[in-house]
Amino acid sequence: MKRELDIVILSDVHLGTYGCHAKELLNYLKSIKTGTLILNGDFIDMWQFSKRYFPKEHLEVIQRILKMAAKGVKVYYITGNHDDALRRFSDFSSGNIHLRDKLLLKLKDKTYWIFHGDVFDVFIRYSPFIARLGGKGYDLLILINRWINKIRMSLGMSWMSFAQKVKYRVKEAVKFVSDFEETAIQLAAEDDYDYVICGHIHRPTIRKVNVDDKEVNYLNSGDWVESLTALEYKWGKWSLYEYDESEFELTNPKLQVGELAEDDDEIMAEQQITEIMAQITGMGARGDKKIKWSFSPKD
Repeated sequence: MKRELDIVILSDVHLGTYGCHAKELLNYLKSIKTGTLILNGDFIDMWQFSKRYFPKEHLEVIQRILKMAAKGVKVYYITGNHDDALRRFSDFSSGNIHLRDKLLLKLKDKTYWIFHGDVFDVFIRYSPFIARLGGKGYDLLILINRWINKIRMSLGMSWMSFAQKVKYRVKEAVKFVSDFEETAIQLAAEDDYDYVICGHIHRPTIRKVNVDDKEVNYLNSGDWVESLTALEYKWGKWSLYEYDESEFELTNPKLQVGELAEDDDEIMAEQQITEIMAQITGMGARGDKKIKWSFSPKD
């Protein structure tokens, strides 16, 4: 039996890379029933995307989510640094699939600020003053981040990951994570958000912090490269899910990836999956926001 949830948040799946645990993510997605699914950045790793490496399980993750959307699940795809190319299509929607740079929600009289978090990288390290622009300056930070990389590429330099620049030393990495979390919490408090939810740093967390007289809840959904975690919301409460392979080995073998594709959860034909992938990865090349998704659900 599938676990029923109100909201699920995933981040840093990094489809298209060797580190992605797509099989485990498929197991998880097949075990839940949710009304809203939020993909909080770096879902597809476009920096490392290669036609030579995009395994069947990675395509099946996309298929699974499209099928969920076709059956009524609201899917919000929030862009991150590894899928930054999609930011030109922010505010694009097709059916239940919505592409955004950030998401503002209100649940039970609590306000939420949900975003990936990559725009903090350069500003935490190089310009704390700019970082304090707050939530209203978020869109500006995205533009500046993109502008810096356009200059680098015009000079023949590679796309730059500011996160990688600060993570290669352990001490600097610890400080970066701490600064990242404190910056997110501080800005959320200044803009009067009750919750701030991020990804990016691959560190699953749920904690409550008091900033002056303002209580802020900081949540991070982790990743599907190392942590294999998700944020789940049910009955007005958030919890952190941690993947456990034994749950799928012992409880219901039908939830395992690799089952015969004859039931309602079967994978799409290879041609259909290829077409969907071409649509996703070809968005930037065509420059057209009016993309028609070829997927249709099977009842």
